Amino acid sequence: MSQDEQREYFELQETEYPETVPSVLKHKSSKQVVLESETSGLSNTISAMQSISISMPSAGNKIITVVDENAQGFSINGVGGDSCPPLETLGNNAEPKAVMFLSRPMSKGSSIGEADNDSQRFKDKNFDSFKTWSGKLERQITSLSGRSRKFDSEEESTQNPENEPLPVDRYFDALEGPELETLRSTEEIMLPDDKTWPFLLRFPISSFGICLGVGSQSVMWKALASTTSTRFLHISLTANLILWWIAVALVAVVSSIYLLKVILYFEAVRREYYHPIRVNFFFAPWISLLFLSLGLPPSVSSNLPEPLWYILMTPILCLELKIYGQWMSGGQRRLSKVANPSNHLAIVGNFVGALLGASMGLKEGPIFFFAVGLAHYLVLFVTLYQRLPTNETLPKELHPVFFLFVAAPSVASMAWAKIRGSFDYGSRIAYFIALFLYFSLAVRVNFFRGFKFSLAWWAYTFPMTGAAIATMQYSSVVTNVLTQTLAVILSLVATLTVTSLLVTTMLHAFVLRDLFPNDVAIAISDRKPKHHRKWFHIRHGGSEWSKDIETFLKFANTSNNDIEAALNISNDEAKRV
Repeated sequence: MSQDEQREYFELQETEYPETVPSVLKHKSSKQVVLESETSGLSNTISAMQSISISMPSAGNKIITVVDENAQGFSINGVGGDSCPPLETLGNNAEPKAVMFLSRPMSKGSSIGEADNDSQRFKDKNFDSFKTWSGKLERQITSLSGRSRKFDSEEESTQNPENEPLPVDRYFDALEGPELETLRSTEEIMLPDDKTWPFLLRFPISSFGICLGVGSQSVMWKALASTTSTRFLHISLTANLILWWIAVALVAVVSSIYLLKVILYFEAVRREYYHPIRVNFFFAPWISLLFLSLGLPPSVSSNLPEPLWYILMTPILCLELKIYGQWMSGGQRRLSKVANPSNHLAIVGNFVGALLGASMGLKEGPIFFFAVGLAHYLVLFVTLYQRLPTNETLPKELHPVFFLFVAAPSVASMAWAKIRGSFDYGSRIAYFIALFLYFSLAVRVNFFRGFKFSLAWWAYTFPMTGAAIATMQYSSVVTNVLTQTLAVILSLVATLTVTSLLVTTMLHAFVLRDLFPNDVAIAISDRKPKHHRKWFHIRHGGSEWSKDIETFLKFANTSNNDIEAALNISNDEAKRV
């Protein structure tokens, strides 16, 4: 071809195929041509003196011709296109040898694509915001090695959580349910909900409820074998020994796992601590250790050192100073706002500690904790019974959490009996309160159906066990067929409840494999949904009727008395403002 014919040929191809060719050929030198593909991002060096086959993405019927004044002519055709005739060498008398290049589509499952997917999988940093170091150590090592990382500021802004703890109102707005562990439909979480989170992030503090249930069972079977009113059952201490060692193993395993969570995912632990329900479960590890001390088999040891009691009660005292202070402060976490049956876990530790201390021969310490527990139990009991309109966590219907009402008075009766040396009138008053609450919940057992299983249910079993142990002590003082039968029945109910929970837990753990789902309660965002808007605003100095309307709408599903009480409260607050 002459030079004019070649130009006409290119113009004809551009007219028939106006699409842009996805590959750009740049003339580098007389010996090299660099092919840069826009779609695949690859750069290949092609020697014009050799025959080379190149695989390219399919781009339709396209013909690309590259001419080198010192080399051979070649063409690259799209699949299905017509081949270009040999080109004549420009400015050279030698006959050119045409080299044909046919583009072929690249497979989707190429090694490059798979490598990209693998790298994305290994570089997943969605959970770094809950890690203790949040990637700071990795960045320090990278900076020391002399390598720079891009977009550090962007990663820190999107992955690192807020230093300030979440306000309690965010938990009420984002979560629902008696245990505040179900995400509302209008909320979003910080972690991906389409994949399974690391196990430690899914391991909640409520797992210590298992230790409470099994540990209290070891105490109950020790009482069955040693109490005078139940000796007719001829129960051996072997059951107490087996249950005690199982409880020790459970406490060791659960404590080790949660300690790893504290070390590796401290942000998740901090969010659990500020959760209005889960904060009460931070008493569970220490109460479990108290149960292990009370249920100690005589074959293992007969006496416990007194310093052990002070060691176990010190963390309980520290937690009480923090939480009880929040109840009285009148702030976001005042008792009238966060009161719920799980708060009994923060109370019952005083009575269990008093019982253990009195059993060890101590005097002043057990009386101190008994007094503190009694004062706060009375306040909590009245607050829960009132069902104040400001209370946002108290379930409107019966739930297994209500069995915690039985825990404090039943253990308090045994603690006071041990302090006084006899099951006197004070112990009997506390015991009768516990017995009445137990029966008032037992006759409504049908209302407890239809609730989703949770590990927190284990914490609701030890109140039944405590009521059974208190009944044994009462039957030792008032011995007759009725009290002995009642002690056996309550012990049997407590044992069957723990056994059924054990079977259910094993079923969810090994068959359904959903014992530890993604814990959305710790992954809520600190920002409210954008589409969530209030219908009206209440400003300082504004009309009082707008606040009454908001209160009325908030408690519209409650009784008329609650609405009137809520309106009176809002009017009083407006007057104070």
